[in-house]
Amino acid sequence: MSGIDLNAARAALAGCRIEGVEAPLAEWAELAAIERRGEIVVASMLLAIPAAGLREELAAEVRRTLAPAAGGATIRVDCETRIPPAPRRTRTPGLESVRNVIAVASGKGGVGKSTTAVNLALALAREGARVGLLDADVYGPSQQIMLGVPEHQRPEGRDERFLVPIEAHGLQTMSMGYLVTEKTAMVWRGPMASSALQQMLTQTLWRNLDYLVVDMPPGTGDIQLTLAQRVPVSGAVIVTTPQDIALLDCRKGIEMFTKVDIPVLGVVENMAVHVCTTCGHAEHLFGAGGGERIAREYGVPLLGALPLDIRIREQADGGQPTVVVDPEGPLAALYRDCARRLALELHRRNAAAGANAVPDIQVSND
Repeated sequence: MSGIDLNAARAALAGCRIEGVEAPLAEWAELAAIERRGEIVVASMLLAIPAAGLREELAAEVRRTLAPAAGGATIRVDCETRIPPAPRRTRTPGLESVRNVIAVASGKGGVGKSTTAVNLALALAREGARVGLLDADVYGPSQQIMLGVPEHQRPEGRDERFLVPIEAHGLQTMSMGYLVTEKTAMVWRGPMASSALQQMLTQTLWRNLDYLVVDMPPGTGDIQLTLAQRVPVSGAVIVTTPQDIALLDCRKGIEMFTKVDIPVLGVVENMAVHVCTTCGHAEHLFGAGGGERIAREYGVPLLGALPLDIRIREQADGGQPTVVVDPEGPLAALYRDCARRLALELHRRNAAAGANAVPDIQVSND
């Protein structure tokens, strides 16, 4: 192309930053091509993380940076999201169409893990990724209610072995809640629950997913170990509240994933602050800064601090999570910011693991 050299343009863009992503463009976006079409210069950007909510800011920065070399031509910026797959430690049958598996976990119950998981999954989808959600809490599945899937709806079977995921709010979803009634008590020992999780993971017909978000049961027991040992989990997100007792269990969750060699992508501090809807007074009901302290202690990012807000609870209970009800609102923006930070950290970890990977050597007798 006359006027702008591709390599020079890439070099100019490499160090640029936009608000909303805490990394230079070189880490997560690449100028794939640039060409002149009459009086228009078309810059094609390839994004390695979902960032649809920031495309206007990205386009503005690309135009600003390339304008001196464009000779007065109008610059059009096209963006395509292409999420790279995680380096595979094992080839798990049934997960060939899943690029990345993300476990959302907590050391204890009652911290809002499932609400956080569903909104993070929806936020990733809203930002442009193809996302699935697996409700792995076989003892107390809740995602069916949060997603608004009717109790009588059951997943379609295929070949007497596989299950077709139920589409809900743009997510491919599977839950034990789809297979039993609300009143069914799952009185299972650990091995039975682990087997059920394994089957839901590998016998669901996931279709071309960038991310499979797994809403884990609370604690550090058999199900967590099954997931860690039998599934190529790309990384884990730990949800906690700021109070000391929750932070103790948060540490146990981080230590567990570290021991089984699953990278912890970050901490989400839930119920961080309550803002009175009448007078606007902000109060830290469960303490302040606990998530940040844990993140700093373990050298992982604080992905976000979410408020204690009655709307989040009401919307989830009503089957219309916050990111669905008001995707451009301030509460959804917090989840979308968390999702982008999560995707960026996962991309960094995958890139580092891929660079250090030892290639497989296959020997055949000819």
